[in-house]
Amino acid sequence: MAKYQAPLEEFHFLLHEYLLISKKEIDGFKELTPDFTAEILRQGAKVATEIMLPINKSGDKEGCKFENGLVTTPKGFVNAFDEIKKGGWTGLDCDPLYGGQGLPITLSLILGEIFSSCNISLTIYKALTHGAYATILTHGNDHQKDTYLPKLVTCEWTGTMNLTEPHCGTDLGMIKTKAEPLSDDEYKITGQKIFISAGDHDLSTNIIQLVLAKIPGGPDGVKGISLFIVPKFLVKSDGSLGQRNSFSVGSIEQKMGIHANATCVLNYDGATGYLLGEKHKGLQAMFTMMNEARLGVGVQSLALAEVAYQSSLDYSKERIQGKSLQKDGKFSSDPKPIINHPDIRRNLLDQKSFIEGARALTLWTALLLDKGNRLSDKRSYGLASLLTPVIKGYISDVGFTMTVIGQQIFGGHGYIEEWGMSQLVRDSRIAMIYEGTNAIQAIDLVGRKLNSDGGENILYLRELVTKFLNQKSASEEIESDFFDPLRIALQDLDDVLEFFLDNGIKNPNSVLAGASDFLHLLGIFSIGFMWVKIVTHIMERKKAGKKLNKFLEAKIVTGRYYMANAIPKTTFLATKIKAGDKILMSLDPDQF
Repeated sequence: MAKYQAPLEEFHFLLHEYLLISKKEIDGFKELTPDFTAEILRQGAKVATEIMLPINKSGDKEGCKFENGLVTTPKGFVNAFDEIKKGGWTGLDCDPLYGGQGLPITLSLILGEIFSSCNISLTIYKALTHGAYATILTHGNDHQKDTYLPKLVTCEWTGTMNLTEPHCGTDLGMIKTKAEPLSDDEYKITGQKIFISAGDHDLSTNIIQLVLAKIPGGPDGVKGISLFIVPKFLVKSDGSLGQRNSFSVGSIEQKMGIHANATCVLNYDGATGYLLGEKHKGLQAMFTMMNEARLGVGVQSLALAEVAYQSSLDYSKERIQGKSLQKDGKFSSDPKPIINHPDIRRNLLDQKSFIEGARALTLWTALLLDKGNRLSDKRSYGLASLLTPVIKGYISDVGFTMTVIGQQIFGGHGYIEEWGMSQLVRDSRIAMIYEGTNAIQAIDLVGRKLNSDGGENILYLRELVTKFLNQKSASEEIESDFFDPLRIALQDLDDVLEFFLDNGIKNPNSVLAGASDFLHLLGIFSIGFMWVKIVTHIMERKKAGKKLNKFLEAKIVTGRYYMANAIPKTTFLATKIKAGDKILMSLDPDQF
């Protein structure tokens, strides 16, 4: 069975030494003292490891069941979800007006990671509900907010989003689901949706489906899409539940991973739906939920990579295999734990340096969102928007690789189900696909996010990095190992941006051909920026005469590994991107 212990020391360091959250001039942040956050994270970790983790493996093995039109979750899931609800863990960063606790996204994101590490399938039910909450909060009218939000905050009712249809995935302009008006805000919804995570289950008394559909007579394509609230059970005027709505589960998918989360085919047969937001503005409204979900997906991948790292680290210290070279150049007299072998060390440091750097990036982005939301800081919100596809796409790409590395360290045992590494790989794989495939994230990044606000967001990131690089470093000891590699990566980024600017308008394919590589380049660069900032902070402590403990000393070495082994990839990626589409598009389809 995979092993996990919440990295509380790591979270404390990032919150209170790196981000300095309790010193931020942001509403509600003064209360986020080290003692306060430590207790919340400790209690959250206790819930996750004692309630969620024990049913993770059994939930994977049992999966969800669909019988007589009803979906049931694996044994223990209902009780576990009830305990999560009782503890108030479902509404941490929700508006107190609707029963939430009003904590920042920065803190709730950490708890999302802890919960996902212990049981990603169970966490998804809660995460999707939060996305539905956020969408109704942003776009709903007062009646809709009062009706649905208090129940969604507590997860007495859960929520989903319904986008995909059998004939179309990403191209939502092709959807066929109809919404025929019955009154100004009430509609009859007819159509079929597929791949609906948490579409039906036995964890809540009602499920609030957010459904994309087209009102007859509206504009063609995506401009004619509207968004509707379609509850499983209709809600009476007094808030109690009424009759079952006119939609049903056609089937649940048999999937590679996340077996304990029900992925449903939903058939709408004249179901009652309520317009959410403006007519024909549904896609924009749904992106409120999509963007939140995309951040969550990056965190899910990071969470599973963390479990894979912890498990493979423990295994590498216990598994005796082969004699190792000693400092004198001679082989040891007896076989040693495999952590003594350089290739195992390489694998472990690949995991450790990515995970710690990616975690810093996700929390920094969450802080940008908190600043954007609580201070109406447009620049912070814009930069967070730019980094969202990077966190979803790059972190899930590499996070999956890190689970595979963990499996590889286990050798043959990694391929055997009882050790738990196979489940991590299977569960992680979906993150590269759902909430918009990673190719779509890359296209979104180069096609929209780079140009949004006149390119101001990527310029703001460059401004922050350049300003940091121009400061006098805390120690000459890290100038060549940290600052210089980041300068080279920044030049690679600039070269690619210039290539896009010169070629994008006259030949869009030249940009699209390098979109996925650019997603990775920006991800590697951004994590490198985090590592330089982290190690600079540690070296400033050292320069001030403060003794470094083993945790901080390990940070320096881990960051040095990242800057020597990951950051140089930006030069390779920049070369690929600047090659454009000439070779890529030269074959006719029938030549493949």
